[in-house]
Amino acid sequence: MGTHLPSTEFDGTAVDDQREADAEAVLGAPPAHMVQLLGPDGTLGSDPVFSKYAAKLTPDVLRGLYADMAAIRRFDVEATALQRQGQLALWVPLTGQEAAQIGSGRASQPQDYIFPTYREHGVALTRNVDLAELLRQFRGVSNGGWNPKDTNFHLYTLVLAAQTPHAVGYAMGIQRDQKLAAAAGNAAALPKAAVMAYFGDGASSEGDVHESMVFASSYNAPVVFFCQNNHWAISVPSNVQTRVPLSNRAKGYGFPGIRVDGNDVIAVHAVTEWALEHARQGHGPVLIEAFTYRVGAHTTADDPTKYRPSSEEDAWRAKDPLARLEIHLRAEGMADDDFFAKVKADGDDLAAYVRRTTHDLETPDIRTAFANTYVEAHPLVAEELAWFEEYSAGFAGPNESGSPAAAKAGH
Repeated sequence: MGTHLPSTEFDGTAVDDQREADAEAVLGAPPAHMVQLLGPDGTLGSDPVFSKYAAKLTPDVLRGLYADMAAIRRFDVEATALQRQGQLALWVPLTGQEAAQIGSGRASQPQDYIFPTYREHGVALTRNVDLAELLRQFRGVSNGGWNPKDTNFHLYTLVLAAQTPHAVGYAMGIQRDQKLAAAAGNAAALPKAAVMAYFGDGASSEGDVHESMVFASSYNAPVVFFCQNNHWAISVPSNVQTRVPLSNRAKGYGFPGIRVDGNDVIAVHAVTEWALEHARQGHGPVLIEAFTYRVGAHTTADDPTKYRPSSEEDAWRAKDPLARLEIHLRAEGMADDDFFAKVKADGDDLAAYVRRTTHDLETPDIRTAFANTYVEAHPLVAEELAWFEEYSAGFAGPNESGSPAAAKAGH
């Protein structure tokens, strides 16, 4: 016998249905449409929604995007070398993901706030973070490395997906600040802003991401979720994370999801510009899935040869985002050999600066960690510090105490 529930149990379904229809109407409802504007052969195509955004990219801007991608790749190579030489405790490579990061970062505006994971070195570059400062955390001499208030680029988050609830909360704060400013008649004084939260295909399986998207949708928060699907969550392939394109998940939350060729810097820039504009105008969140590939290791502590074939890496190297844009720039007469030679020289200068600055970093006295644990003195911390002092004294010579100052004086 069937069960019939009174219609009052479903009050409000018309509203829910309309929200779903609105979400589908934004870009239509293709099951896994991939936005691509610049093909692997360097040919520029078209898209009914995003070509108008790409058309705004002048030759100067396109050359700048290439220079950024080349600079961050050179930085990545140098940072990897520094780690191999014992100058960094760990490094998280980004090679292969330059277009996804530079394209999206350059599409943001200064008032937008960015929440990265631990691999967004390219985005950091676009937000004017000193890349030498970025290495302080990986050298173990700082808990952060830069002041987020200076760049609206948050500190790196090493806990998977932990930054996504923070991003939504920040976006809801922006939303409320704008309402207060409007109520006070000062709306023009507060520029419209959005938040962008980065995460990977592995982190997409974390509950934090689900909870963040629920809140973002429920409160129509001005946040763009930017998922870099680089195909491997350490040794777990993306097809274990999801059976459908990750961008399709957005529909379940009631907002648009876009899948973009993450190795096409022009398409990434266009899609991200559209999404941030959508969020700033009060239309709610957007999920972007940048379909790309981590060419190198997950970190310098990882060996990808243990879990994936070299043929797969070779196939993706053929889709190199830098080579793709270089072909386009040369074919359209936007750049010549002199330009590319200068880009290489600038990259080498950046690498030399980063290396020199990293070598000059001083290791802070570990006692500052005890001093900064709590605002006020704490007996347990004092007890642990006393144990540490006693332990350190055991390594001192006959004319030394265990402290660095005494050891220096003894020498």
